[in-house]
Amino acid sequence: MFEELTRRQFFAVTAGTAFVYAFHVSPAMAGEPRSPPTFAPNAFIRIDTQGLVTLIIPQVEMGQGTYTSLSMILAEELDADWNRVRVEHAPPAAAYINPMLGLQATGNSNSARAFWKPLREAGAGARACLIEAAARTWRVSASECRAESSKVMHDRTGRALEYGALASTAATVTPPKDSTLKEPGAFRLIGRSLKRIDTPDKANGKAKYGIDALPAGVRFATLAKCPVLGGKVARVDDRRAKTLPGVRQIVVLDDLVAVVGDHMWAAKSGLEALDITWNDGPNGEVSSELIWSRLRQASRREGAVAKQAGDVEAALGNSGEGASELFTAEYEMPLLAHACLEPLNCTVHVTPAFAEAWIGTQVLGRVHAAVAKAAGLPESKVTVHNHLVGGGFGRRLEPDMAYDAARIAKQVDAPVKVVWTREEDTRHDVYRPAYHDRLSARMKGDRIVGWKHRVSGSSVLARWLPPAFQKGVDGDGVDSAADIPYDIPNLRVEFNREEPPGVITGFWRGVGPNNNVFAIESFIDELARKAGKDPIAFRRLHLEKTPRLKAALDVVKEKSGWGTPLPPRSGRGVAVQTSFASFIATVVESSVDEAGEVTLRRVTTAVDTGLAINPDTVIAQLQGGLIFGLTAALYGEITLKSGRVQQSNFHDYPMLRINQTPPIEVHLIKSAEPPGGIGETGTTAAIPALRNAIYEATGVALRRMPIDRSLLAKAT
Repeated sequence: MFEELTRRQFFAVTAGTAFVYAFHVSPAMAGEPRSPPTFAPNAFIRIDTQGLVTLIIPQVEMGQGTYTSLSMILAEELDADWNRVRVEHAPPAAAYINPMLGLQATGNSNSARAFWKPLREAGAGARACLIEAAARTWRVSASECRAESSKVMHDRTGRALEYGALASTAATVTPPKDSTLKEPGAFRLIGRSLKRIDTPDKANGKAKYGIDALPAGVRFATLAKCPVLGGKVARVDDRRAKTLPGVRQIVVLDDLVAVVGDHMWAAKSGLEALDITWNDGPNGEVSSELIWSRLRQASRREGAVAKQAGDVEAALGNSGEGASELFTAEYEMPLLAHACLEPLNCTVHVTPAFAEAWIGTQVLGRVHAAVAKAAGLPESKVTVHNHLVGGGFGRRLEPDMAYDAARIAKQVDAPVKVVWTREEDTRHDVYRPAYHDRLSARMKGDRIVGWKHRVSGSSVLARWLPPAFQKGVDGDGVDSAADIPYDIPNLRVEFNREEPPGVITGFWRGVGPNNNVFAIESFIDELARKAGKDPIAFRRLHLEKTPRLKAALDVVKEKSGWGTPLPPRSGRGVAVQTSFASFIATVVESSVDEAGEVTLRRVTTAVDTGLAINPDTVIAQLQGGLIFGLTAALYGEITLKSGRVQQSNFHDYPMLRINQTPPIEVHLIKSAEPPGGIGETGTTAAIPALRNAIYEATGVALRRMPIDRSLLAKAT
């Protein structure tokens, strides 16, 4: 969604990211002792004289397997021994800017897409240096040498040298400007389901997340922020809190109160003992009803044009011979929280001379700047240690937790670990935007001849990356709508920006496509029924120009048992998408009882995501994404009353339980195309496929998520 940044915009966005001077690179894994790296040909590869290969990974590991997949890309072209590979977090620096985002960030399911070529070139260049070093040592031509498993070999004489032995000489070789990349048929690592690098330490407890950071002398803190966005602290009675054992300090700032203690229980108990009076400020009357009324009203106005093809007005207005009635439907998606397993946290030590922070984040550079701002220090005096992330989903694309933690730490004369309770985390999230989609279409026979799609909602990009918000169009907000996979001759897609009062909106797993694919695929199902066509057959008619998606649809039709008999009040629903450069077709099978409760019976997905670097990771990510999306479809909604978020924990913002989770089958379609994105695609696929399964089972065309069980209970 960010690929269209101009060169000028790219440099404007990235100009501020190369300023970092102080950073400690923490090893992600516990490894064997190693000597200092001798061969460092680029930002991503370090090889010491013992032959240990350390790969500096530019993207954050938050459970999606990126440490392993990106290491496989580097190690493949480097011809490294996989058993001698270790990884480290990249520091905040210009060398690690994500080329698809324009800044150093992990998101948008683009880790493999963005770094596929740069990492291959880095690995191939380093391999060329090592081969040249061996050739110089043996006084032979480099063309006579080859690399394999961290060795360079000279087959004619049977000689071989380990990378460790070549490291010093290789360091004197200038890396070539252009290196020969391997053909896919020569891959030894890419395409194999290798065990993940981060699994052992996660299993034995050695893995360090942000919440595990314990610098010497650390104290613990938790906080209460004004429950209404923009509100302030009016009064704090801390007399009872100060009497509790372990409570060290109460920090009162303009919009929050924190209790610092010897341990988390003391801090939490002290916070609960405070009597805080808040001044709600301008958003004290905000409610869900207000947010939705403003959004629905805004959807009536024309939006900025994101895509125009043919003559839409003529096609939609033509009710002549053979044309169907004009069909219009509106769909809505609510505000959603991220509910990461690891609650928000950041450990900070602020002194007059320096600041140091420990965190797990998707935006290391922005966290660095936020800590510096809060501490009142130049960025050169700030050190940030990144860690494994216990769930991001877009929430940790924001630096707000680091900023607040540093504000608190500035008042404490020791390092302080600030941990948000689940309630504070839920009620002060940066929420997935609420969306209203209005779609209109006209058919001629069984083909769609006119299509209009107006997306109304918040623009995350306008806040998060302003250069990407152009001419009133949010590229993320219309993702998978402006590039709809169906062949429709007359089409118009609009974006209508409407910011909700009382909340801040941000990226949520699946980003813009999780709204647009839901609206489009729900609408397509309703059009298929209008045309009297099978939903899969109807989609196939419109996919002639998208053969990879059509092939995925054919696979899922076969593997899901599409069309075979099901029990009463059961159905199968299908959804297709080309989101994140992956081509995915999904079928959800579900049943609905007389009370409107939904049972998930089975999920089948077929995916062409290009060359699958690690097939097992692709399968795991789709499974996890599908569960994430099914959870949202069944339960997900954030509501407000009197400016306050009403949900607080998993009892009123529930997750899908293990016993509710259906069998999930993922079928990979072999492809030689470059890798597509996969981390968010399951979330995007799940919601419309389930909705369409319910439509088939009950005849109820749900237009809003989450599922309204009262509507399903009324269906006979």
